[in-house]
Amino acid sequence: MNRRDAEEQRTNPRYGNATPTSGFAFCLLLFAFLLQLSCSTKPTDMRSLVPADTLVYLETNDLGAAIQPIIDSKPFNEVAKYKPDISAIKGVQLAVAVTGFETTEEKLTDEQSVGNIRPHFVAIADTHAWNWQAVGFAEKKLGSFVGNIYNSEPTVEQTDKNGGKYFTWTAKDGRKAYALVIGSLIYFANDESSIDKCLAVKRGETDSIAKAGKVTVSEPGTLASGYVGPDGIAQIANIVGLKLASEAGEDSEVQSAIAGILPQLLRNSITDITWTTTGDPIQVEDRFVVSASPDVSTVFSETLTPSGNTDASLLEFIPADTPNATLYNLKDPQISWRSVLLVTQKKSDPLAGRVLTSFSGSLFEPYGIHDAEAFLSSIGPNILTAKLDAEGEEPVVVATVKDKERIIKSLATELKLNKQMTDELGLEFLQSSDVAAAFFENKVIVGDADSVIKCIRARKSDNPSARSSFAAVASAAATTLSIDDDIQGRVVDMLGERRIGGHTDPLPYVSETRFTKTGIERRTVSDFGLIGSIIAQLAQD
Repeated sequence: MNRRDAEEQRTNPRYGNATPTSGFAFCLLLFAFLLQLSCSTKPTDMRSLVPADTLVYLETNDLGAAIQPIIDSKPFNEVAKYKPDISAIKGVQLAVAVTGFETTEEKLTDEQSVGNIRPHFVAIADTHAWNWQAVGFAEKKLGSFVGNIYNSEPTVEQTDKNGGKYFTWTAKDGRKAYALVIGSLIYFANDESSIDKCLAVKRGETDSIAKAGKVTVSEPGTLASGYVGPDGIAQIANIVGLKLASEAGEDSEVQSAIAGILPQLLRNSITDITWTTTGDPIQVEDRFVVSASPDVSTVFSETLTPSGNTDASLLEFIPADTPNATLYNLKDPQISWRSVLLVTQKKSDPLAGRVLTSFSGSLFEPYGIHDAEAFLSSIGPNILTAKLDAEGEEPVVVATVKDKERIIKSLATELKLNKQMTDELGLEFLQSSDVAAAFFENKVIVGDADSVIKCIRARKSDNPSARSSFAAVASAAATTLSIDDDIQGRVVDMLGERRIGGHTDPLPYVSETRFTKTGIERRTVSDFGLIGSIIAQLAQD
């Protein structure tokens, strides 16, 4: 592929059907790949262009600056054939507003169906260019982009409407996309009403997010930011409830309980969520602040407190290829667990609270733990949990032993001494058909039987590469290491072209979670950040 073909590929990416993530996330990058307009004039307060009742809001005041750390990073340049020229998008402002969610059901069989969630969004770009340039971009580039989304050549209708040029694209299957160009502004949406809501703000008929005071001005150095308000949390909570219910097995009563109770719990506990990203070619930092109701945040900040010390020896049990591991650092794990149950009961109606409490023990069953309270009271303040496979079907927990006999009593009664594995590994090894527990020096390893064995062998091999990229943070209640196998390649595929022989490596990203007087703070450090993850998701879709 030559450079011209590569440029054409970048300006005409192909997308699959929208998912809850890609549906409103891809528009954050829409203009970054297509916009070829010169930028000038004074920056616009993008918050003043979207309605106050927006469910999810994302913005960047400089698309070029938001993408720059990604293409300057070492992992990108190790794989990319060349560094893409993004000078055309420097200074371009973009705001994305999700105004609603539409849920449809598609039947797979007579007994099974799958839910499809379609966000209604509008992306607004201030090109700071001449109107004729913006109109030309909408007519040619957006039209091509819509065709790629719908995998067919859509029909287009262009009219003079709402004080500007209005475009309506219609796919063969009836799906539509809309754009309105007024001055240097381009409104692009998958739902006509989303543009109408923004125009009502422009006419002064309804308040904007800026006037409502819901979203503050970004701090200097912020590359991009986002906000989810109470109404957005309520609707997303419903989506999360349906998703988790569909993954909870075939028991219809359990599915109904999760779908009904979890959204209620989230709506009653969380008030809003903010996101900011900053970065440079060395690392990108994403910071999420989840504001909780005062009673919830007070309880969690007092009971989910770190011990102040981290037991690094637990990390020695992580195999080098572990995709996800979290080290909890809790002053009193048993009290922490009780506080979670207490808040769950308090924020649900009485019946729902009892149902959730009865289900809570099932969270420990995959680890072979029968009595969570007894187990948590018998171990030290540091708890390592890990999933040794990408599907999360091989969970394991590692902790320091305080009371061995009580730990054994807390385990599933099916676990019996396996003499063969005890002799082979040189330690006490209990096992049932699919779960196991082992005692290695002053540590206990419990969970999926194969995973327990892998952890023991990782510890015995004393392989430094298994823990070199993961340093737990003593001030965090939880520190998580995750690994993405091919994010390098997927990001390069979207922004440029892979060079022949370019080798991709699994890239780690580390997240720290803290509980404060106002809610939850989560800080994630990685090579590409959330924006890079969105780009990679688009390549995958």
